[in-house]
Amino acid sequence: MSDSAIRGMRSACASEARCKLSYDSTMFSELVLDHFRNPRNAGKLANATAEVQATNPVCGDILELAVRVENGAITEARFLCRGCTTSIACASFLTERLTGSDVAAARLITAEAISEALGGLLPATFHGAQLAADALGLLLEKMS
Repeated sequence: MSDSAIRGMRSACASEARCKLSYDSTMFSELVLDHFRNPRNAGKLANATAEVQATNPVCGDILELAVRVENGAITEARFLCRGCTTSIACASFLTERLTGSDVAAARLITAEAISEALGGLLPATFHGAQLAADALGLLLEKMS
């Protein structure tokens, strides 16, 4: 991913006061910062089985999530996110969790589970996990 694309994703929440957070370990776990600084599976997915877009109307974060499913297993997951630190980190984490899992296991992933796996998000940043879970819900609904 290019530096300008990452800068664009980081600045998307600049107008929302609660998303104006410093990028340090007092606000975020090291795992959140790692997924934010080094997003996994970012980009478009050619020949996706399903793709969706979810938005957070409060701060304007937008998450596009796509998967390729073969024989009931998610073989690849990718995302594009225009959002704040936790939205990007949660989307990155979600794609890692989805890749290689079956669709039934994906149904068990919740916002709370994403938050917990990333070290526990603060209430002001939990919306990133909720956005990822919402996108997953839309995706699973679309595949039903």
